[in-house]
Amino acid sequence: MGDGWSGGWWCTGVRWPGEAPELGWRRGGDRRVSVLAYGTGLGFRALGERHCVGARGNACPLAAVVPGRSTGGRCAECARLDRAHSVAADTLADDPRTYRVYLAWFGPGLVKVGITGEERGAARLREQGAVAFTWLGRGPLMAARRTEEVLRAALGVPDRVPYAGKRAVRGRLPAAGERTEAVAELYGRAAALE
Repeated sequence: MGDGWSGGWWCTGVRWPGEAPELGWRRGGDRRVSVLAYGTGLGFRALGERHCVGARGNACPLAAVVPGRSTGGRCAECARLDRAHSVAADTLADDPRTYRVYLAWFGPGLVKVGITGEERGAARLREQGAVAFTWLGRGPLMAARRTEEVLRAALGVPDRVPYAGKRAVRGRLPAAGERTEAVAELYGRAAALE
């Protein structure tokens, strides 16, 4: 790394905690981030085995090796733990935070409805690679979840858009005006629901 870090740092992945993406790094109990600037080059070298990044901000207790071709960075145990505490798993029904319901557009025919914590702003949408989006509502977790399910069924859109589909259309997206029209049309359909 060009900023003086050397040896033994493990990449914990890309996050969008604010307006700019950043790479997380861990070495033992030390944690750092590298803010990624738009338009600049990025490169680093990976050596040795790929290890599990852990779950919920904690290191993997097994220091498990993850296959190099795996699309996730977690071992099976940490993936289960991370999923068990996920909002998507509906295991935190009494979560006091405010959630926002969104409509995300990834390309022609690739739309989803989802929820995210209000404090995260649009970070979740950037992490998913949304090209355009609109907010549809806000409220407590279970109300947001119910709204998400109703909208998904009424609009006929999924809760997930596969990465391969996003990648396939990314190079041939319509002009900004057409994207805006597509999102506005879906927003209008959602707002017209009883």
